[in-house]
Amino acid sequence: MRRAMMVKCLDPEVGIGSGGQKSFFGFSLPDLLRSSKKPRISLSLSMTDEVNIREVHMSQPHAEEETSSSAEESPALCALLHSRMHHSSPLARAVLCAQVCKVYRFQTEDDRWLLVQEQMSETLLSFSLPKQLLRMLMSQFTNIRQEVEKLCDLSPHWDGLRCDVISHCSYLIGSYKEALEKLHTLSALSCFKSSGSKWDEHLQFVPTNLHAQRMEVTCQDSTGVWYHVITFGAPADHYQAFKHGGLRRLLAKHADHMHSCVCYSQEESSRAQAVLASVAQLQPLLFGLAEELLSVSLEHSAPRLQRAADDLARQTEKFVHALKDELVRSSLGDIQHKRCHDKDGGLHDASPDDQQHDEEWDRVWANVTNSLSCIIVMVDRLHGQQDGNPNDCGYWQEQLLPLVITLRDCVREAVQRAQAAMTFVVLQAAASATVVHGTANLTLRRHAVFSQALSATTCGFLLRLYDGLGDSKFLQQLHAVGILVQFEGLLSTYGDEVGMLEDMMVGVADLGGVTFSLTEAKTEQPEDLQPTLRGTLGSIVVNVPLPTSAFMTLPGELRAGCLIPIHPVLFNIGINQQQTVAERFGNNSLQERLNQQSCEQLKVYCNTLRDHLPDFAGVQSLWDMLASLSRSVEAQRRKNVEVLWLAASVCRQVSGVRLTSCKSAKDRTAMSVTLEQCMLLRDKHALSQHHFCTALDQMRRCHLSWGQMLGCYAKSGPTLFGLESGEKPSDQQKSNFPRCFAPKGRAAGWRTFRKTWEAGSLPSAASSSLPSQNFTDLHMAAMDTRHPMLLFCFVHNIE
Repeated sequence: MRRAMMVKCLDPEVGIGSGGQKSFFGFSLPDLLRSSKKPRISLSLSMTDEVNIREVHMSQPHAEEETSSSAEESPALCALLHSRMHHSSPLARAVLCAQVCKVYRFQTEDDRWLLVQEQMSETLLSFSLPKQLLRMLMSQFTNIRQEVEKLCDLSPHWDGLRCDVISHCSYLIGSYKEALEKLHTLSALSCFKSSGSKWDEHLQFVPTNLHAQRMEVTCQDSTGVWYHVITFGAPADHYQAFKHGGLRRLLAKHADHMHSCVCYSQEESSRAQAVLASVAQLQPLLFGLAEELLSVSLEHSAPRLQRAADDLARQTEKFVHALKDELVRSSLGDIQHKRCHDKDGGLHDASPDDQQHDEEWDRVWANVTNSLSCIIVMVDRLHGQQDGNPNDCGYWQEQLLPLVITLRDCVREAVQRAQAAMTFVVLQAAASATVVHGTANLTLRRHAVFSQALSATTCGFLLRLYDGLGDSKFLQQLHAVGILVQFEGLLSTYGDEVGMLEDMMVGVADLGGVTFSLTEAKTEQPEDLQPTLRGTLGSIVVNVPLPTSAFMTLPGELRAGCLIPIHPVLFNIGINQQQTVAERFGNNSLQERLNQQSCEQLKVYCNTLRDHLPDFAGVQSLWDMLASLSRSVEAQRRKNVEVLWLAASVCRQVSGVRLTSCKSAKDRTAMSVTLEQCMLLRDKHALSQHHFCTALDQMRRCHLSWGQMLGCYAKSGPTLFGLESGEKPSDQQKSNFPRCFAPKGRAAGWRTFRKTWEAGSLPSAASSSLPSQNFTDLHMAAMDTRHPMLLFCFVHNIE
């Protein structure tokens, strides 16, 4: 799918030094404008590097005329612009695609100039990581199904659980296979899932509207500073919808069932299977050696009898060693605990003493050892009698036979108990990964939400890593503590968005089991720089290949494969009109508890960072921000966006990954990102307060046009209150008109505007009837609603 790339320079006088220094583009924009002798140049550029630059605008800042020239009038401009705009590292090209770029110039407080470049890119990870995850899940659940199918005969109760696990796995495997086939087809055409596709059954594993938003700020005589934020629709399963809530609520319904199950890890399940395999191998071998001992005893040969006894002793010691695994002892106790809650069920042939199972198990394998000792003593005694009556050939066998029978009986009892215990572990581990968490559809929902969050997080980590490869402190932080991943949610706590928030909470929490590993890439080809997944669900490792030149600069710990843990936190503040309803008439406790919990997790991460890297202890601004964040969370004010700003500031202070989401990552997300960018320009780069509103206005208009151009909106553009062109609003729609735009003392202008709207048309000239307001005061009003009326105001530069 061909995408468009737009570069827009709001002021051509950028980056030109007295010594003829090149601008950001590598050429002088004033010279380009002078060459055409027109205040505005529009170029149609050709396609290179699989990215289509469709349109380039350059205009004089005070030009009142707008004229255009074709690409044929200035052919050199195309070559120059292409050579500059397509210059990017192999790492970025391996991850990002369909880039859109816009350039601005803003004035600082000291009358200097800032060159600001905005880049908005899609990412190949939108489809590549979900496909890898689906293959991993198919393999994992296929293995679980095979493990329980191989278990020994079970009682009816436990055989029913086995059948449930097999059915659960089979359904998931079929669903994953179908989704993977669909993704294979779609990924050949696009690397992007628009918001209009979020209800698609087969696209639930793909993040909605995933973009990398990057801003580079360049001052005169200084290098550029990059700021990154990943935007995507809140990770949620829109196909299954939210009639009964989201994952948090749905999983809580199965909490009792989860507590009644004995949970074992995948490692413990593997150990149990190893014990079962050892027992299955050693038991027949041990019985065979016992029979050989009896056969040799008929030969009345002391040396051969001694060798047979030694072989039996060695195998018996291996058998006892295998059974002395602590997992066998603990699982036998778990069986008894389980029986206390379930009197009807039990594993076949497993009946240890209810009160003294530990002592009973010690007695079982001790009996095996004692039986072997008796055989060894008897062999030594018979060896001393080899000069006795040689005609009595059956005498030795008569002496050994009762001892061998006792040994075999003790071994059988130990095998029965060990097989029961290890079968219990394997079956419970399989149940813990499947039926314990609810229905197969609920498991499918959780995996889909996790996939969306994983793709977005990986994209953010890669960009942060690429930007920090030359920062030794950042690399030391990665292997010492890990990386902070801060999710910013703009979802309301009312209606369907409560379910979305509940889905997102579980998806973000599940990221705690993900780690990153840096590896050396085979080549610098894009396909060799793509991240890959390994491991199993709950302990997934994302392998991040780096070119040899970059890999060799890493600290030794990271080159040796040190895993980089993720520390995810989620802060949410509802900002639309539905949140107003929730705060006045509903329940906002979910958001309050979430923010308090995330604030505590953020403090833990920062304290750990201080303990491992003492340099952070002296950063007073970090601890001041944490204290302010804690106070702001505890204040529980309505629509307290200060929580989001402070959390974002802490994240940037500790070199974390930032992600912002609303329902579809369109209107609210765009308003949040542009406000954050302008506040960064003001606080970090001394953007003039006089130009703050202008910068915010320009960026917001650009973000809205980007959404239309990249297909983020379901239709060609935002419509007025969701109406088609020419359609008149209903009475209910009229009553829902956002009064937050009605300023005091300007009622007449407001009535004129509303009357024009109710008439069914709103020409561009109507903007002159709108009351004037400052954008700093109105940014919350813009973020407070998704109504396209506000979008209209921003698109038409209403201030």
